[in-house]
Amino acid sequence: MVRRRVAAGVAIVLLLVIIVVVNGCLKSQKQQALKDYNRNVGRIVEESDQQVSHPFFAALFGAAGKSALNVGVQIDQLRIQAQSQASHAAGLSVPGSMTDAQRNLLLALDLRVEGLTKLAPLVRTALGGQSKQASTPIAGDMELFLASDVVYSQRVAPLIQQALAAGGVQGLGTASTHFLPNLGWLQPTTALANITGQPANAASSSQVAPGTHGHSLAGVSVGATALQPEPTLNHISGGTSPTFTVIVENAGSNAETNVKVDITVTAGGKQFKASHVINTTQPGSKTNVDIPVTGVPAGVAAKIQVNIEPVPGESATENNKGTFLAIFG
Repeated sequence: MVRRRVAAGVAIVLLLVIIVVVNGCLKSQKQQALKDYNRNVGRIVEESDQQVSHPFFAALFGAAGKSALNVGVQIDQLRIQAQSQASHAAGLSVPGSMTDAQRNLLLALDLRVEGLTKLAPLVRTALGGQSKQASTPIAGDMELFLASDVVYSQRVAPLIQQALAAGGVQGLGTASTHFLPNLGWLQPTTALANITGQPANAASSSQVAPGTHGHSLAGVSVGATALQPEPTLNHISGGTSPTFTVIVENAGSNAETNVKVDITVTAGGKQFKASHVINTTQPGSKTNVDIPVTGVPAGVAAKIQVNIEPVPGESATENNKGTFLAIFG
């Protein structure tokens, strides 16, 4: 009987030891899962800031002086990158106590994708010479990035910290994220100033400086071919997607900003249009502007119209225009 009682006592002790060990292992596994989730979230939002936010706003600053095509392609690539990050987050292994944090994380990342999707065409519109018209919608859609930052800071990070504390994980921080660099992007005048590279007060000012204002068309060429005005028929080789080099001369006594140059090619019953905005021109100086036009049909007569849009205070505009006849091949 004594031996049986001793054996039973040993068995009970062993059972208790096993229970304690198993519980310890389970607790350790749960804590590791919480730590892994916290780490993975931090990695994703860091990539969102470094790989999407920073290059996106770098592309917007002074974008009026950059190639609209290049900026558009870059924004589209960043949108794809943001979508990939959101998909990565959706595939995370999520501990049960992190469910609410996960739901809000996906919301924050989806808001960033939505913002990039909406801003891409608006930026193209702004670079197409309508920066003032596009500035208000651009500033409005920037609120999606602010909302993303708020959702993360007020819901995701606190909920992760609550789950870590409840799981017995102490002293482990959660990464922060700031996709929107500053609140100035929520103001149309500041957004316009950032994109055009001009001071906000200059962008919003309607006062015309004293003195003469205006530009003249000093020449147009395609490659090495200088175009002669109508009725001369110009023969242009090099394909059906020519890049026109327009020489704009500031004929006034004032520096001018946001000078828009338009090109319209009419051929085969269709019109092909392109524009470019010059940030600044200086009095008495000439500025070369390269404007690509795609899809012009080959072998048919084409009419090319070049126009420098008037600036505030400009009265004589006849020398802003030029008309040329050409055949592309």
